[in-house]
Amino acid sequence: MTPENHSFSHLISKSGTAFDGDGPQLAYRWTHVQGDVDYVARELFALDLDPVVTAALSATETRPRCTPHGDGAVVILRGVNLIEGAEPEDMISLRVWIEERHIISAGIRPLAALDDIVAMVARDRAPVSTGDMLASITLRLVDRTDPVIADLNEVLDGLEDSLEQSDVAETRRTISDTRRVAIALRRYLFPQRDALTTLEVEAFGWIPELAKGHLREAVDRLSRLCEELDMIRERCQVVQDHMLDVRAEAMNQQMLVLTVVAAFFLPISFLTGLLGINVGGVPLAQSENGFWIICGLMAVIGLLEYVLFKKFKLF
Repeated sequence: MTPENHSFSHLISKSGTAFDGDGPQLAYRWTHVQGDVDYVARELFALDLDPVVTAALSATETRPRCTPHGDGAVVILRGVNLIEGAEPEDMISLRVWIEERHIISAGIRPLAALDDIVAMVARDRAPVSTGDMLASITLRLVDRTDPVIADLNEVLDGLEDSLEQSDVAETRRTISDTRRVAIALRRYLFPQRDALTTLEVEAFGWIPELAKGHLREAVDRLSRLCEELDMIRERCQVVQDHMLDVRAEAMNQQMLVLTVVAAFFLPISFLTGLLGINVGGVPLAQSENGFWIICGLMAVIGLLEYVLFKKFKLF
């Protein structure tokens, strides 16, 4: 599918075959409109839809939801952005109007999942009802999202395996990026799951039981992906906490070394400072062996400190 303005319409028979014309074998019509907001609005207006539906399908900003309207429903979905150079979490919206004999989809940017549906129609393997069509689209969206979440898990696996040897700044940046992607994906997948659940429980008589089963499958898979995203966020927090613990332990070790060194030289520094005051009466000031006596005294003090530090397991 190309990003240029375009639209198409397929007639789907009761056997899932695309055909030209109309007749008793017609199951439903699938119409797709893609392009900028103005183009989408013009094409939808030409389809003579309810103004409320037209406004919902051509809105600039959307969030996943399901809004019943008359005998149909407006369903807003999101799919990962697989356009080259784009970020997957910059999810692409797909706006759908679904009723018994007609399903209309609209998009501002190309969505890879729709390519799969178009290929199914071209091979005469189209879903046999509008409910099945929506379920198939949703399942393809989930299929495209699954590898993205798997990649996030692999990134965390690599971080956990090499945390001790990894660069701290790079690790923190990777954790931050992974958490940001997980939050962005979760922001849309959770309401998307709720939207499909709403469509299922609305009990539209024209949605067959098979289609409802496929919708439940899509809801279950979305729930699993949402749970994985929650787990990824928790794993990011665990990795970050472990990284902070490692850094804190290293700093504690360094502080311990500095403390022991300072404590070791403290009595000696006090002694040399006391003997270095410029007043009369300093002991051994006139003795020829005074320097060596003081050095021997400091050596004894150092030896006693070493014994005490070892006894108290300070090093």
